[in-house]
Amino acid sequence: MTTSRYPEPKNPLVLRFHRLMDAFAKSDDERDFYLDKVEGFILFVDLDKGQDELDALEKELQDHADRYVLLPKMTFYESKKFMEGFVNEKVYDIDTKEKLLEIIQAKESRENFLEFIYDHLTELEKWQQFYVERSRIRIIEWLRGQGIRFVFEEDLDLTKNLIEKVKKHLFDAKVPRDISTAREALEAKSKTYYSNEALNPRPKRGRPPKQVAKVEMEPQFTIDIYTTVPAVARHFLYVPDITSTTGITFSSRYETEADLLASLRGSSRIKVDEKLQALSERLESLRHISSRLADLKELGPEGEEKLIRAAITAIPEEEAVPEKKKGIMHVVKGFLPKKKAATKPEEAEEAAKQVVRPAKTVTPIKKKGAKK
Repeated sequence: MTTSRYPEPKNPLVLRFHRLMDAFAKSDDERDFYLDKVEGFILFVDLDKGQDELDALEKELQDHADRYVLLPKMTFYESKKFMEGFVNEKVYDIDTKEKLLEIIQAKESRENFLEFIYDHLTELEKWQQFYVERSRIRIIEWLRGQGIRFVFEEDLDLTKNLIEKVKKHLFDAKVPRDISTAREALEAKSKTYYSNEALNPRPKRGRPPKQVAKVEMEPQFTIDIYTTVPAVARHFLYVPDITSTTGITFSSRYETEADLLASLRGSSRIKVDEKLQALSERLESLRHISSRLADLKELGPEGEEKLIRAAITAIPEEEAVPEKKKGIMHVVKGFLPKKKAATKPEEAEEAAKQVVRPAKTVTPIKKKGAKK
C-alpha cells in the first residue's frame, strides 16, 4: 500500500443522513459501498460497469485503503433484530404481533414483513419512525467508531447557499467571515453527535411548548460539491436524490418505495393507494383550514371587521342588504328554494281568456214594509 497525503478539511464533513441510511440498507453480500473520509462522498461498486473500470476502482481502493472505509453489511441476524425489536416495542395488537413474528421466522422475511406493514396503515407510521431512529443510532455509532468529524445536513439551520460555500472552501484556511461563522456552528453541532444523548435519546421533561402554527416548507438540499474525487472513481459516485425517509425501504430488493408498492400482491397495493390518497386529501383540507384560521388570528378584531366590510362591498347592489335589516332570513336565503318567476302581462291576459268563469246571478233583496 502506497502512502500519500490528503488535504485536511477545515470543518466537519457535511453528510446526507438519508443517503447514508439508504446505503446502509442496500449494503449486502453482492453490493459494496465505501465512504471517503477526506471529503465525505460515497462510492457504490456497481458490477454492471465495465471490467476495466472495476479493475481501476479496485486498484484505487487498495492503494488508498486509509482513505476509503467499507460500509457495514446488513446481515440476516441484524435485519431480524430490527423487525423483532419493532414488534416487541411498538405493536400492541396480539393478533398482529403473532402474525408478524410468524413472518419474521419464514423465508423472505424482510419483503413479506414490509408487505404486511404497508397493508396495515396503523403500523406503517410507527414502523417508519422506529426504523429511522434505529438507523440513526447505528450510523452515528459507526461514524464515531471510524473517528470521522461530521454533521448531518438535515440537522443544520444554515441556508442552502451558505452550506454550498462551506463545501467549496472545505480545504481553504482563509475564508470570508460568513463561512468562518458557519464553520463554528458546524463544530458545535458535530460535538452533539459524540454525546451520550445522541445514542440514548430521551424524551424531554417539563411543560410542553405552546402550540404554534407550524409553517411547512419543502426541504432544500445543497448540490454535491466534491473537488478531490479521483478520475477512476467518478463513475461510481453514489448520489441519489433522496429528500425524505419515504424514499428509503428496509429491503435491499427494492430501490424506492414506489418499487415496493408496485410489487405488492393482489389488491393490497390498490387498497394501500386508496387509503393513502384519502389520508392525504384529509390532511390537505386540515392544512387549508388551519392556514385560514391563522390568517384570521393575525388580522385581529379590526382586521376581521375590515375583511367582512370588504366582502360586503364586493356584493352587487341588487344583492346588497342594509346591515340593520339583515336577519336570519337573509342568512338562510341562499339555502331556500327560489320562487317561480312572475309571468309577463301578455301571458297573464292570454291565460285569463282561456279560463271561463260562470256568471253569478244576483237576486234582489226585499226590504220589509215595501209596497208590492
